[in-house]
Amino acid sequence: MNTAMDSQPTTFDGLLQKMQRCSRYAKHVLEADPSLLNWLQENYTTPCDRAEMLALLQQSSPSPQPSPACEGGSNRVANATDSFDSEAGLARAVRKLRKQVMVKLILRDLNGLAGLNEVMQAMTALAEVCVQQAQACLMQSLQAQFGTPLDETGATPQPLLVIGMGKLGGGELNVSSDIDLIFVYPEDGETDGSRKLSNHEFFTRLGRRLINLINEPTSDGYVFRVDMRLRPYGDSGPLVMSFAALEEYLVSQGREWERYAWIKARVISPADCPHTAELMRLAQPFVFRKYLDFGAIDSMRKLHAQIRQEVQRRDRLNNIKLGPGGIREIEFAAQVFQLIRGGRDAQLRIRPTQAALQQLAKNGQLPAPVVADLDAAYVFLRNLEHRLQYLDDQQTQELPEKPEDREIIADAMGYADYATLLDDLNRHRALVNQQFEQIFGAPEEGQDDEQFWHEGVSAEALLARLEKLGYRAANDSAQRLLQLQAGNRYRQLPELSRQRLDKLIPQFIGLCAQQANPDETLSRLLALLEGISRRASYLAFLAEYPQAMQRLTRMVAASSWAGEYMTQHPALLDELLDAREMYQPPQWQQIDRNLQGRLDDCAGDAERQLDVLRLVQQEQTFQLLAMDLQGLLPLEKLSDHLSDLADLLLRHVLKLSWATARKRHRDEPRFAIIAYGKLGGKELSYASDLDLIFLYDDDHTDAQENYARLGQRINTILSSYTSSGRLYETDLRLRPNGASGLLVSSITAFAEYQQQQAWVWEHQALTRARFSAGDAEIGAAFENIRQQVLCQPRDLATLRKEILAMRQKMLDGHPNNTNLFDIKHDRGGMVDIEFMVQYLVLAYAHQHPQLTGNIGNLALLKLAGELGLIPVELAEQTRTLYRTLRQAQHRIRLNSQLPCRVEYGQIEVTACRKLWDVLFENT
Repeated sequence: MNTAMDSQPTTFDGLLQKMQRCSRYAKHVLEADPSLLNWLQENYTTPCDRAEMLALLQQSSPSPQPSPACEGGSNRVANATDSFDSEAGLARAVRKLRKQVMVKLILRDLNGLAGLNEVMQAMTALAEVCVQQAQACLMQSLQAQFGTPLDETGATPQPLLVIGMGKLGGGELNVSSDIDLIFVYPEDGETDGSRKLSNHEFFTRLGRRLINLINEPTSDGYVFRVDMRLRPYGDSGPLVMSFAALEEYLVSQGREWERYAWIKARVISPADCPHTAELMRLAQPFVFRKYLDFGAIDSMRKLHAQIRQEVQRRDRLNNIKLGPGGIREIEFAAQVFQLIRGGRDAQLRIRPTQAALQQLAKNGQLPAPVVADLDAAYVFLRNLEHRLQYLDDQQTQELPEKPEDREIIADAMGYADYATLLDDLNRHRALVNQQFEQIFGAPEEGQDDEQFWHEGVSAEALLARLEKLGYRAANDSAQRLLQLQAGNRYRQLPELSRQRLDKLIPQFIGLCAQQANPDETLSRLLALLEGISRRASYLAFLAEYPQAMQRLTRMVAASSWAGEYMTQHPALLDELLDAREMYQPPQWQQIDRNLQGRLDDCAGDAERQLDVLRLVQQEQTFQLLAMDLQGLLPLEKLSDHLSDLADLLLRHVLKLSWATARKRHRDEPRFAIIAYGKLGGKELSYASDLDLIFLYDDDHTDAQENYARLGQRINTILSSYTSSGRLYETDLRLRPNGASGLLVSSITAFAEYQQQQAWVWEHQALTRARFSAGDAEIGAAFENIRQQVLCQPRDLATLRKEILAMRQKMLDGHPNNTNLFDIKHDRGGMVDIEFMVQYLVLAYAHQHPQLTGNIGNLALLKLAGELGLIPVELAEQTRTLYRTLRQAQHRIRLNSQLPCRVEYGQIEVTACRKLWDVLFENT
């Protein structure tokens, strides 16, 4: 509304004059019933709410004593119906109540005493109160005739659940709206009275009478027009339906537009029904898909196109709800994101349009300024809608044609004239339509591409096109494309999916031509497209977002492993949308909080919680991969992040495993996860396994048994494959006595083993071990044991002999019969450097305890040089070599070339051999 206008009137007479000037309906009602005017003058200053409505109903009752027709029953609502001696009495009371609510809202709204939220919430409350009161009274009446509906066992009473759809479900009802309802009941059965009815017949009678009581025009008017067309099968379907029948319908016959309608579905009667949660769980998989559903964009685009065609056909372009830039476009803009992401993000499973928009801004899925503009437009359009309806209490969203009505609407909106109002209206509608087109505008299609790629395209045509684009192995690429088109997977695709794939392939061919390795990139992308093609939503995603296709092509060109990872986890395609987010360093505390929130959203569903863990791991791994391929992360920092991610997930896996344990002897486990190997040394790579051991410190008699089960559960969660993938491959053989030892050890037993029984190679492993997750006190105790063990004085000759023997054993286990240098295992490679660092720690930590710090091989080499244990220059050269070897290994693995080998001489390893001689040969 126009806030620049003069201030609103302050006296009741002034307020009344504006209401009568802007609402012919209100003027007529007050003239027909002068008592309403006195009531309004006494009550207009307070907001219109549910409590007032119930009190008004109570005052309208003809008798304070309950009547036989409305006594008893389990569906009583606020006792208001107990005082009506007939349905007719209740019908008169709710009609009078509507008039009271309407004139009060109109007076308050037109004079700036009530905002949009009060109007919507009051009208929603009015509908809920009237339906609840009607249902309670009618239920009692029918129970008196036929008994109570029971389930098939005859044990449990069955209620009728009234579902509010549309704006009623969303708590956004407008002042002259009809109400969209659906009637369902939990189970089939029959009543327990002398005159038995099936539950279906009982609730059908109840539903019909409820509709009549609310909908039927009488001399007192009506309450709400009732629309039942959103029920399964529409007008041709049964009036009521059991939960089982509803579920069968949604699964087998539910249509895309019904998913949109069910977003706002809410049980409005009976209040606090215990079956509500069950019903919402039943409908949720239909509305919110488990995967990201980008097919919803095209579905809603087509639905809107049908609405737009109908608007044009009926010349309703001035309809502020259905016309361009209208209320429906704002609702669609919010709801398409809910349909796409609501299966993953429980915070988007909300009903009010404004709340959904705010959540999208919070999630970063719509820019905050855009949401602010859409919200302002929504408030403006809804206020205008109400003023159009205040005029004559008609359900209309059409702008008036009569000059006198236009001036009334301008006055009601606070404008000096209608032309000024139209200027602001057109501005809002243009903004809404622009944003709507950005979301739903159909992607551009290249005509040249369509001619080039089609059913039956010849090898010659493909070859010519690819050669023209600069493909160096054009013949091989052409054959690969023809194989895809002739393959069973392509031919068995649904028609819509095949059409989408046919539009994507020529676009990808063009994008691949822009890369340095077009043939390899195309081959990788075709493998990915084949892998994801059976899930129509992923093809829809790529079709809708060309910018995601470009980023995907660049990533796959840079790394074949990235293409394989995306093929295994296609839900990650969504991460390609926002480059700003994709290239931001991880904020682990925020990620931890968000992960805990997502786990809490599916509390009680262990399978979904494990899927959440896997998805978060994949999302964060992908974001690190994207930064890595862009050159934004040094390898050491990447390893730090991957290690931090593993630590975070281990904490949550431990917490979930203990929370779901069948047998627990304490609330918080005295249990810790210790990381060894790459995770312990924070040198984790994308595909590294986790070397772990489990320790506990607990004297309870059940501790060993319970913690052994806990360790098994943790290992199972980490290493089991599901449809969502696997968290990590694990290796638990570094525990005391290896694979033959106990899965979990007490901290005391671990200390004794390390000090008295452990082999030297186990102490080598201990140099890179650290506390990862669980009880911090046990972690501190472990670190104390570790330092004591590493600081033991040792005979250097014996130590060298043991380490050389273990190095030879590893070399024998990784024979290399090629003419290539194995970066990790050959002499002069990574393992040699790691063994030398471990030797330095074990040999000299008793003199230099700082060598026990878990600071990584590079830092330990530098420290050893500073301490004079090895030549400083040689330490620096070996550090440089180790970094070079790791980077080479990383690059090779990014392109899935295993084992990691290069030409001899490509990497100079002299520094490693010199240091080896210094430590092991020249002593």
